[in-house]
Amino acid sequence: MGKYMLRTSYTPSGLKGLIAEGGTGRREALRQTVESIGGTLEGFYYALGDDDLYLIADLPDETAALSLSLNIAAAGALTVAVTVLVDPETVDEAVARGVAYRPPGA
Repeated sequence: MGKYMLRTSYTPSGLKGLIAEGGTGRREALRQTVESIGGTLEGFYYALGDDDLYLIADLPDETAALSLSLNIAAAGALTVAVTVLVDPETVDEAVARGVAYRPPGA
């Protein structure tokens, strides 16, 4: 399982649905959506600023993340951007690997 952050913004039709169902109603609906693809919803936060809603989810793989993103966006109530989240142990593994790289002009 990988951890993903979905940054979303409501469209006008999505805002109408939010007003009708309330924040907890939408949280439950999105929890069920994430679970339908084998994931778990770890965090669900409304925000003020560039994005309206942040979801943190554990998902089986990138295909599940893409499927979730595409299906939510296709419904037209939310725009979606997905970020893969990386834990500190994975960063340790990455920096320990040797990479043969030459910068341009070097």
